[in-house]
Amino acid sequence: MESFYSQTAQCHVRWHDFPGEGTPIVFIHGLGCASSYDYPRVASDPTLVEHRTILVDLPGSGYSEKPDEYDYSTTSQARVVIELLRHLQLPSCWLYGHSMGGSIAIEVVSNAPELICGLMVSEPNFHSGGGEFSLAIASHSLPEFEQNVWPGFLKDVSTPWAGCLLSHTPMGVWRSAKSLIEGVNPSWYQRFQAIAKPKLLIFGEHSLPDNDFTALAAQGICTAVIPNAAHSIAWQNPPALAAAIHHFIK
Repeated sequence: MESFYSQTAQCHVRWHDFPGEGTPIVFIHGLGCASSYDYPRVASDPTLVEHRTILVDLPGSGYSEKPDEYDYSTTSQARVVIELLRHLQLPSCWLYGHSMGGSIAIEVVSNAPELICGLMVSEPNFHSGGGEFSLAIASHSLPEFEQNVWPGFLKDVSTPWAGCLLSHTPMGVWRSAKSLIEGVNPSWYQRFQAIAKPKLLIFGEHSLPDNDFTALAAQGICTAVIPNAAHSIAWQNPPALAAAIHHFIK
């Protein structure tokens, strides 16, 4: 893996950099996940294998370090991604983000549009208030979550998410969940609407119907539906996700 020291997070951030031609695709993962865990199958799919792909583990996730003094907010994570893109000296890149990573990706493009040629988000958090898992996590105080909830939380998860969570600290997961509930102003939804770059909104078919998906499609924003998938698209149907990304870029 590659590594650099983030001044924002005050820690080492690591990523996979798979070689390929053309404009790179940078992947950002969701809450409690890691790009090194989620996206190798997508990046190695025959439809994407010729592309250079960069799989970022955000601070607190996967192979990256897990600093105690970092707030793990979406805004801070977006600053780290911008730092990384500048460190890599990429003239431009395609940016993909899933769930919380979609919210982070939206903030990256909003704050550094010159670094991004296009944005792809799958089932992002568009609004404050959180989702099912972030609400369950942040409904507890941090000490309570660390001491009493986290061990049972790990035991109860039966999806591939369980493997990702093992590489996290409960503090980082809790702070990230709290950030999703607090949201940003303007909202991620408003920022996504305002982005004047090619952009794609991806949903799993079993996550539909969804009011935001319907409204944004009606506004003419590009959309894609991944068959035989719900929220965890990269685990549930990686070939179809890779095909949707390839089709959009082409």
